[in-house]
Amino acid sequence: MSASDTIYATGLATTPDATVQGPTVDLARIAGHALPFVLPVGVLLIWEAAVAAGWISDALMPRPSAVAVAAWETLISGELFTHLGVSALRALSGLVIGGGIGFLLGLANGISDLSNRTTDTTLQMIRNIPNLALLPLVIVWFGIGEGAKLFLVSMGVFFPIYLNTLHGIRNVDRQLIEMGKAYGMSPATLFRRILLPGALPSVFVGLRYALGIMWLTLIVAETLSASAGLGYMAMKAREFMILEVVVLSILLYAVLGKVADIATRALERRTLAWSPVYAKS
Repeated sequence: MSASDTIYATGLATTPDATVQGPTVDLARIAGHALPFVLPVGVLLIWEAAVAAGWISDALMPRPSAVAVAAWETLISGELFTHLGVSALRALSGLVIGGGIGFLLGLANGISDLSNRTTDTTLQMIRNIPNLALLPLVIVWFGIGEGAKLFLVSMGVFFPIYLNTLHGIRNVDRQLIEMGKAYGMSPATLFRRILLPGALPSVFVGLRYALGIMWLTLIVAETLSASAGLGYMAMKAREFMILEVVVLSILLYAVLGKVADIATRALERRTLAWSPVYAKS
């Protein structure tokens, strides 16, 4: 047997017709990830073209390129990071306080009929009072400092989390609860293994809804004689008619809201990985 025959026999060489397969590109997956951004990018392009063509006046709505320049200038000066940090801290503080209280009350009223009859009626009456209607009283109670802003944001996030937590606890499958009791689970184990996991999907719905209200309330709260924050940056720019910065502030609220929603959905998928619905997604 020749040397070449030995190479082919041992599989160390390939036939002339063999081709090397490189990594394949999943175009469908790339398109799926890009699809959510098609509409926002299209809106920005149409907006830019409309201003450039003179259909929209620069004095009323600055073009996206001008807003991008303003964003770069505030980024270089460090002003953008300062205001972003202040607004994010206010929002998260209000979410922790208002959301935490709403979550605990939702659990208590969902588990205890006595607690529900004692507090739910009062909470439902308070829920129907618009946050902005409380603004004069909030200023009297807390002044125009950080306490007023924190109170408004906390009130905004409280009810979505409270209502969805209560709904989640009340709608846990009763057969699962009875089965847990039949297996001799203690109340603490029953809560940890059945009630809380069963309520979590509804809790996350409330959290996502509360995040949207959180940013909406913060916009109003930061107009109360603030010295920093995105709302303050927008109000200061409005006084000097710097519309690029005003639009930038509005867009940043939208971006922050989307980032918060993405983070919540990722946490939701990770926490509820035991569920077939979320495991599949």
